[in-house]
Amino acid sequence: MDKNINRRSFLKNVAAAGAIGLSLEEQILLAQTKTKDNTPTKTNEKNMPMAKIGTVNISRLICGGNLISGFAHSRDLIYVSSLLKHYFTDEKIAETWQICEQQGINTMIFYAHDQHAIDIFKTYRKKGGKIQWLAQIEPTENDYSIIKKVADLGAVGAFLVGNKADLWCKEDKVHLVEKVINKIKDEKIIAGVAAHALNTVIDIEANKIDLDFYMKTLHTDNYWSKRRPDQYKDVIDNYATDNYWAMTPKETIAFMEEVKKPWIAYKILAAGAINPNEGFDHAFKNGADFACVGMFDFQVEPDANIAKKTIAKNKKRPRPWLT
Repeated sequence: MDKNINRRSFLKNVAAAGAIGLSLEEQILLAQTKTKDNTPTKTNEKNMPMAKIGTVNISRLICGGNLISGFAHSRDLIYVSSLLKHYFTDEKIAETWQICEQQGINTMIFYAHDQHAIDIFKTYRKKGGKIQWLAQIEPTENDYSIIKKVADLGAVGAFLVGNKADLWCKEDKVHLVEKVINKIKDEKIIAGVAAHALNTVIDIEANKIDLDFYMKTLHTDNYWSKRRPDQYKDVIDNYATDNYWAMTPKETIAFMEEVKKPWIAYKILAAGAINPNEGFDHAFKNGADFACVGMFDFQVEPDANIAKKTIAKNKKRPRPWLT
């Protein structure tokens, strides 16, 4: 096979030959990248919906960073994180961000404590890349230096990682969450908090912490590998079960309907277990203003198309679109 033929071309050629030998996953991918007349769907930077958080213009679809850092959340498939780290070479990460830009996705997220990812980002920007960075941070109670570091590196915003926010609120240390927000704002970048547990958002709202945005998990339980009844532990243990991100979707939807802050929904596909058409629709129709999705390079274009379609479909919904 010609080494210049890419994955998408390969799938198209195999499909024309009868789809012999395609895995189930490849067949699904192929189906989702086609229109009814069997031609590839297209989008571009001019028609991806955007909105503002603070003064920052952000695409409604945001590129997640867990895949880049090897955080697969793959349940009991213990090889997947290693596979991701081998797949996402420096060149592949840059290529994925470039495809995002081509599809109108102007913002991505990755873990600020991953120095390798930071180095790739710095190189990407030096070579002319424009994609914005929202930094996922995990300060300690006594060390907030990561906040100045990401601001100096050019992050347009930062947010407290979900597990830390959940833990501090559970331990009645919501004042530490407020301290992080204030320190982020001192750097003149947008400030947010991520959460798996709805109670984290409830506590922050009750304490009137003046953040710029929330990241809150949202997905249905409509997938076969969902949690078993014996796995309903404290949400702080979500890494132990690794299938533990949106325990109360209905309650989250109802509460967030009254929250007047931009909402970035994440884990909307339950780490790859939910069909993107279903996951995007569920997130946007139920109040999310943005969706953060981890994507391989070959998933960016179909996900961009799905995002546009579902946003247009859900212009009218119970929770008003913010920003």
